[in-house]
Amino acid sequence: MDIQLPNPPAESSGEAVVTLRDAGSASGRVTLTVHLPASGATGGGVVIAPGGGYRIVASDHEGLQMARWLNRAGIAAFVLRYRLAPDHTPADALEDAALALDHVRTNAAPYGVDAARVGMLGFSAGGHLASASGTRLPAAQRPAFLALVYPAIAGDLFGEAAARQFPSTHTAVDPDTPATFLIHTHEDDVVSPRHSLRFYDALLDAGVPAEFHVFAAGGHGLGLAPGDPDLGQWPQLLLNWLRRLGLLQAHTRASVTGTVTLGGDPLFWGWVTFNPLTDPAPPAVAYLGWRTRGGYAIDATHGPTPGPCSVTVHRVAQSFDAPESGAYSMADAERYDWLEGGQPVVVTIAPGHNVIDIPL
Repeated sequence: MDIQLPNPPAESSGEAVVTLRDAGSASGRVTLTVHLPASGATGGGVVIAPGGGYRIVASDHEGLQMARWLNRAGIAAFVLRYRLAPDHTPADALEDAALALDHVRTNAAPYGVDAARVGMLGFSAGGHLASASGTRLPAAQRPAFLALVYPAIAGDLFGEAAARQFPSTHTAVDPDTPATFLIHTHEDDVVSPRHSLRFYDALLDAGVPAEFHVFAAGGHGLGLAPGDPDLGQWPQLLLNWLRRLGLLQAHTRASVTGTVTLGGDPLFWGWVTFNPLTDPAPPAVAYLGWRTRGGYAIDATHGPTPGPCSVTVHRVAQSFDAPESGAYSMADAERYDWLEGGQPVVVTIAPGHNVIDIPL
């Protein structure tokens, strides 16, 4: 399929509406609205499924605005208009999600995305659809990651009739379910946070990487929550998570081991952080306890990407000689930047394994 994009506006390279399925009626038409970043593309892509109870598509605050936000972060976004009740079922919508994911991957080159880094984000009923795409599609067709925003997960929490029409997705979580980011609010009285809890518990049992945030205040269907300074932080938390997982860049991560010393003595109770100098590579961190005797180890799953990094060390405790006394051993946490001649030391992370000792 040839993709024709219009001239770009300021923060997006334009919107093209691609018809994935046309059944001759409005309720049977499936479309994907394409939003590409105008600059700073990371190669990441997200198919967005707005909510609406499988009866409408909340395409403004859970579609367009999410797409614009992702574009500003350098991520391509694709807003899915899937088939709806009463003429269609969630199973039909899952077919539409599979079509959307396949379309984006097949057209990865013209869209400027990496086919291996196309995830799916869903709000409410769209969260159910996204979670189904990560659990009920064949493993090779699933998204690279999931972002579930106040998702409806468990049909039985809505009653017996809903359970028959609205199949639960947490029961289908398996080790092939993609890494998942979840957010919910404690006060949501439309879709209880128990939905997200069930999915998170299943991810935990299956050993799937996940991050889960529950905000105290806020109801349901709030989108990016731009008017709430607290809840409105969730998109940035999502971006941090994507960055930490390495989903905003294509480089393979490396492992690092070494020893940290302060004035010749090994560091006890502290942190070492490798700060990438090439954005959007993720930071790599290690915590050093007394058992490590100044040694640290970061495996390739959590390690830095090859390239230049600066190094920061924090010491959070100095002595536990008399823990029963409760006496302080230092005035506050201490930060140390690795410097030589007053300038930050830049270490170059090589592919594979690295041994880097840090003398401060």
